[in-house]
Amino acid sequence: MNQDWVRWHEAYDDPASSLSARLAFVQAHLSDALTTAPPGPLRLLSLCAGQGNDVFGVLPGHPRRDDVTAVLVEYDSHNAAVAADRARNARLTDVEVRQADAGLPANYADALPADVLLLCGIFGNVSNDDVRRTVLAATAMCVPGATVIWTRHRFAPDLTPQLRAWFTEAGFAEIAFAELPAAPLAGVGVARWPGSAQPNAPGSLPHGRLFTFRGAG
Repeated sequence: MNQDWVRWHEAYDDPASSLSARLAFVQAHLSDALTTAPPGPLRLLSLCAGQGNDVFGVLPGHPRRDDVTAVLVEYDSHNAAVAADRARNARLTDVEVRQADAGLPANYADALPADVLLLCGIFGNVSNDDVRRTVLAATAMCVPGATVIWTRHRFAPDLTPQLRAWFTEAGFAEIAFAELPAAPLAGVGVARWPGSAQPNAPGSLPHGRLFTFRGAG
């Protein structure tokens, strides 16, 4: 069954929804990541960005907004158009919304490596093998000290413990993890890449596909 990703966003309008709780946690840590990043230009990359709620709830009013160059990658044409309108309305001229398949690194290779990498709304919709492949690839997508923010539901079987372990095994340092109690159960993780972005990093970007969406989840 195909997910309606436009209607899916309607849950953000409900303050009691799990999406709203997840969004608040993601936005708080995105704000912290921008605040604590070293002075100078910052690159932000959001994959499967939807309508850009994660970014546009933070960046327009953030003190570092003029330091940030962002690329938001979203496959759905309507959601991408909404995100692009939000960027224009906020006068964020250095925020680019790309209607493209985020599963293909070639679609955003020019935006790498990133200081902040958002992997939100992905891991609950792809296979476990794709999740692990994406975690490993993230090591080659980050500058030293970069922050990665990721999300995944905790329906049984709960993959979040294994996901956290995969990030650790790949060399990331966990900064935070939240088990959000609203239903459906949601997990949000924050990790930092202490290594270096280089061609022989553990998860060097593959030439092919990182992940394929398989429907609702």
